[in-house]
Amino acid sequence: MFYRYEDGHGLPHDPLKAIVSPRPIGWISSRSKEGKVNLAPYSFFNMISTKPCMLMFSSEGYKDSVAFIEETGEFAANLVSANLSVAMNATSVNAPRGVSEFEYSGLTPTDCTLIGAPRVAEAYATLECVLTDVQNPKDRHGNPVSAFVVIGEVVGVHINEAILTNGLVDMTKAQPVSRLGYMDFASVSETFQMFRPRWNESGS
Repeated sequence: MFYRYEDGHGLPHDPLKAIVSPRPIGWISSRSKEGKVNLAPYSFFNMISTKPCMLMFSSEGYKDSVAFIEETGEFAANLVSANLSVAMNATSVNAPRGVSEFEYSGLTPTDCTLIGAPRVAEAYATLECVLTDVQNPKDRHGNPVSAFVVIGEVVGVHINEAILTNGLVDMTKAQPVSRLGYMDFASVSETFQMFRPRWNESGS
């Protein structure tokens, strides 16, 4: 099938989020100037560079995460593992501002080392980030859309050594959770390796 996006798909549910998947989940923790904490999952999330290490997440709407991060210039991205999937889902609740998703989900906030935002104590890994930019993208007609893209530079990394094997992060131990389409999620239970080929003059 083919359809023009503006004409609609005619299917029971929008297939786009299923096509663009799996998507890693950025479990973003932040603190406001007044000390209120926020924890929310974002499936529009990824790294964008390594030198320096930069990552981004996109919020569909100007939510507390964006507001708090703009106020303080800091946030943490926590790894969602399979054992924390239910708690992660609980933090997606549309709670009033000021309600702690940590308390609501039964998770433990703990101090970061270099930034003022809290991190999830139960998470196998956390990236401490300093805000570099908040962008409001435009559509092809030049009109601002409802999404806000938050970009941060990683300044600190927490890793629970329980997920290391021979000094490498073992994805079968970490079991990161990804977002698929509709209400579906996935976690890593097995992996395989491939290595980039080397080009030679014969083209083989």
